[in-house]
Amino acid sequence: MERYSKGQCECGHVQFEVKGKALLRGYCHCTICQEFNQASHADITLFRAKDVVMPKEGTVEYKTYTSPPLVHRGKCTVCHKPAIEYVALPLMPKLVVIPTANIQDSSQLPKPKMHIFYHSRVADVDDALPKYQGYLKSQLAFFGSLLKGYVK
Repeated sequence: MERYSKGQCECGHVQFEVKGKALLRGYCHCTICQEFNQASHADITLFRAKDVVMPKEGTVEYKTYTSPPLVHRGKCTVCHKPAIEYVALPLMPKLVVIPTANIQDSSQLPKPKMHIFYHSRVADVDDALPKYQGYLKSQLAFFGSLLKGYVK
């Protein structure tokens, strides 16, 4: 499999490689993403876990924000900035979520598809992307786009 891109956290302590194509890219406005990223929203890109060479053990500190712990959000142990996340959903292949800015060569990444959890936004976004509000609508839009990414 051909190398897609290298990635790292803001300070470079956490390093990883991405192989394969992205499944989905979008903006999340949920309060957890706001807190985790210390930003108004998260620009995230999702990959199959098998397509990511994860960082060295001990370079990332993972935290879960909800129960059950389906999403493990990782920050660099040095700069404490978002580095990489992984998702373990029942009956689904494992996923890796990467803050898009942490992918060094973003030239081949897909364009963002949507805004989810837009009802939690802290500022309006003026673009033509669909903006899903509410938990159910956001989750349905996310999983629908994710499934399309698997098929491509």
